[in-house]
Amino acid sequence: MASTRRSDFRSFHRIQVRWAEVDMQKIVFNAHYLMYFDTAMSGYWRKLALPYEATLQGLGGDLFVKKASVEYHASARYDDTIDVGLRCARIGTSSVLFEGAIFRGDTLLITAELLYVYANPATQTSQAVPAALRAIFEGYEAGESVTQLQVGSWDSVRDAASSLRTDVFVQDQGIGAHMVWDAADATAVHALVCNKLGRPVATGRLLQHAPQVGRIGRMAVDRGLRGSRFGRDVLEGLVDAARTRGDTEVMLHAQCSAEGFYTRLGFKARGPVFEEAGIQHIEMVLPLA
Repeated sequence: MASTRRSDFRSFHRIQVRWAEVDMQKIVFNAHYLMYFDTAMSGYWRKLALPYEATLQGLGGDLFVKKASVEYHASARYDDTIDVGLRCARIGTSSVLFEGAIFRGDTLLITAELLYVYANPATQTSQAVPAALRAIFEGYEAGESVTQLQVGSWDSVRDAASSLRTDVFVQDQGIGAHMVWDAADATAVHALVCNKLGRPVATGRLLQHAPQVGRIGRMAVDRGLRGSRFGRDVLEGLVDAARTRGDTEVMLHAQCSAEGFYTRLGFKARGPVFEEAGIQHIEMVLPLA
């Protein structure tokens, strides 16, 4: 790799070095750096809004490591906070080359090259990288958005939003299907985020709770992509819709585990914790006026 800087990378994954990862020299054992890059690769796919396993199954292939090379410039130590950068540097007919770097602050510690072959998962024989996947990699590295936000009626999002609600509420959280859909869907404003393959990754809806008061609900994000910004995109889309129609406030019932997410976006808790669908919730509110 040529001279490497933080600005060369769009995707970073932050890691704190654990005691179990240092050796007798009190520095990170060399093999762990490959684990750090592999961990960062999962983060790279999340930034693309692509759930890794489901995406590759849908495309009919998988990525296998062909070659991994690591160059050591300096060492990370116990309790260091390091940032692992990755970029897709080149895509061949059936291969994808990633370049990686690990930084402590602005200090370059490690560089790496990771060569993957796209192959049939059953036979492990190489096949052409799908054009859609190639376009997503290239678009992301060029600074393009990896998702599309749609705000509209239930009829316009029904199939995709229903599929995601089933995955999140019924399958992941064990909520009864009869509590996931209701007649209010027909009159609500809905927001849906889809990735570049058309797969829904986040959804939510906005009701008219009272005059000039909107109520946001049915917020759901693909399990493999939580912690990314796609739930925030849905929330901001619904808040904008509430503001446009003249609401002066929006409220919602947040699962207590998600309270921090809403707090960071300006919502404030109001009232005591209560149980809804067998899960602890708290009412939260955001003034718009």
